Amino acid sequence: MSAINHIVGVDESGKGDFFGSLVIASFLADTKDESRLKALGVRDGKLIANKKILEIDNTLRQDYPHKLVIFDPQKYNAMYKKIKNLNILLAEGHAEAIDTIACENSVDLAISDKFGKAELIENALKKRKCNIVLKQMVRGESVIQVAAASILARAAFLREMDRLSEIVQFELPRGAAPQVDSAGRELVAQQGVEVLTKVAKLHFKNYYRIVHPTLI
Repeated sequence: MSAINHIVGVDESGKGDFFGSLVIASFLADTKDESRLKALGVRDGKLIANKKILEIDNTLRQDYPHKLVIFDPQKYNAMYKKIKNLNILLAEGHAEAIDTIACENSVDLAISDKFGKAELIENALKKRKCNIVLKQMVRGESVIQVAAASILARAAFLREMDRLSEIVQFELPRGAAPQVDSAGRELVAQQGVEVLTKVAKLHFKNYYRIVHPTLI
């Protein structure tokens, strides 16, 4: 059996946020790069402050093969309306991120943070005729390449939040907590309910609470 040296990690960001895009990132590094990545501060992106995330992300994007798949809110909402299943949508994004890297580089293994039934990503890869070996792991960020992908995804999500906030001239909060509902109601009062199609994921319960606050 040949050695596994070239590993692609895949992770996503924005899945649980009402406002903002859904971002899937893939990242390729050799096993010999592990010490350098650790020295850069690479670990699970959810455990790193946003300022540091953006610093590490800049180096990773400059020095390593990667792919960002970004579903902005309008694209996300159109796809979700058709698919009606977030895990299938995620699988499509993961497959695109993996396939793009695999088509352009030598890859021995892809590792994804596990989010649903294993066959979802496998089937999405088959549709793309991508025969890469795929491993799906709970707490996949323990693998340095997946941790790096989580940083790329998080940084891209933060940039998307800034971009969308600039478009609507309103600071969009992260997450899906009650303060997100308050911000959403303020935004709708200023610009009308249609603005949510540009900046938010409409199938979230936040949408109902924002649009029909008197029925809660």
